[in-house]
Amino acid sequence: MCLCLFAIDQHDEFPFVLLANRDEFRRRPAEKARFWEEHPNVLAGKDLQGNGTWLGISKGGRIAFLTNYRHPRYFNRQGPTRGTLVSEFLTSEQDALGYLNSIEKPEEFNGFNLVVGTYDQLFYYSNVENEPRPITVGYHGLSNAFLNTSWPKVDEGKKQLQEAIESDQLDSSVLFGILKDEHRPDPNRLPDTGVGQELEKLLSPKFINSKEYGTVCSTVVKVHRNGTVYFEERSFDSDGNETDSVKFQF
Repeated sequence: MCLCLFAIDQHDEFPFVLLANRDEFRRRPAEKARFWEEHPNVLAGKDLQGNGTWLGISKGGRIAFLTNYRHPRYFNRQGPTRGTLVSEFLTSEQDALGYLNSIEKPEEFNGFNLVVGTYDQLFYYSNVENEPRPITVGYHGLSNAFLNTSWPKVDEGKKQLQEAIESDQLDSSVLFGILKDEHRPDPNRLPDTGVGQELEKLLSPKFINSKEYGTVCSTVVKVHRNGTVYFEERSFDSDGNETDSVKFQF
């Protein structure tokens, strides 16, 4: 997962809104979002290689999502799969802060950013900073650096989400439209994460459209003030065309 835009307590009807793009190698096998047979209260996709997930929500109100922290210093192919950090929280009974403090040997994982909790009380943790902290009300963006780091797609995405909420435009066409943006920012505005300028440019849009690696699915989650959850996921092929979609309401 490489871009998460979310708003906490910014809309009278929907106090939590989340927009997320999962960017991954296209050959990596995964299942689309569904309620898991082994944990029927959990709604999430599943990474079939690591047996974890990148984003999910439970009928009990638990929410978790994860992005990679992109820097060669924090990359170790031998590290444990990070997706289990999401699935283990969704299937546990620990409170968010207790769960984050219970993660064993976080330094052994490749660099990650993890958000866990409930829609009205979320916590952020990165094993690079190694310090859990609560997330305040407002608009937030998370890509492959720390929460709310000023990258073009994060800043622009937060602004677009704010405009959609303030104009009460929360239908799927508008929210997925924010995520489907393939515009590449000015190269002078891009971060230097140690992967080289050409790769920085390739990874710079909200929606990454390339053959080997790119945005494989987009997810929109809205939680109504009465507790109703609206969850929609769209999948894409290597040409950026939508191939499948699923919707859930509970």
